[in-house]
Amino acid sequence: MPSYVVAGASRGIGLEFVSQLSSKSDNVVFALARNPYGAKDLLALGSRANVHVLKADITDPAALKAAADTVAKVTGGALDVLINNGAIMGELKWAALDDFPSEDALVAEFRTVFDTNVLGAILPTNAFLPLLKKGAVKKVLTLSTGLADPATVLHLGHKYATAYSITKVGVEMANIKYAVKYKDAGFTFLTISPGLVKTDMNSLPEKPEDLAKVQEVFGQFATVAPPNFTGPISPEESVSAMLAVLEKVTPEDSGKFLSHHGDRNWL
Repeated sequence: MPSYVVAGASRGIGLEFVSQLSSKSDNVVFALARNPYGAKDLLALGSRANVHVLKADITDPAALKAAADTVAKVTGGALDVLINNGAIMGELKWAALDDFPSEDALVAEFRTVFDTNVLGAILPTNAFLPLLKKGAVKKVLTLSTGLADPATVLHLGHKYATAYSITKVGVEMANIKYAVKYKDAGFTFLTISPGLVKTDMNSLPEKPEDLAKVQEVFGQFATVAPPNFTGPISPEESVSAMLAVLEKVTPEDSGKFLSHHGDRNWL
């Protein structure tokens, strides 16, 4: 049975990964959540025979080690695919780098977002690498964003989501470092953007001044959107597309950063 770990599975895209992967009865899916007991939809999926819901914060090495031990007991010590989904935008995502309320606020924002977005991808990868080495597939899929593509940000003139964008560049480099180390070991480390998805992370802000910034950003997106782009897509559509890309990639693609289309079109 192909085995999958979804780190950051309580809602949104992570929850949808669990749903779609477990819809195939020959898959076994391990869903990691910081507080699974507060995630009703995830617990509902946990009633499926091939879903195991595990309590693990993606920034807690001890909890991740315990989760890896549990997975190993079920699978015989192997894992095929790890999906690193956990991420946060930050509380002050509409502040440009020199527009934070204070320098202390900037430091607090970046430290919090770095812990979740960068360490929250590295720590699960390290925890499950021993199992992945014994797996048949050896794939690690880590989610990022088109706003971490320097050329796109320059072209758009996008100055917001600072901590999110900057830390996601770090995520891409981390995956490259893994790809380099395991180049000849049959691994595929892929960084992927899910597209512009209808999730809580992309919900509209409450402040009027921030709503104006949303309009500004959508105007920027319009300059790079393909002709068939109609706006944010559903988690179902995004995850289905990403799983199709995951299925196609090989070790030759290890270290790449792709969109949910399998190219560099982020929308």
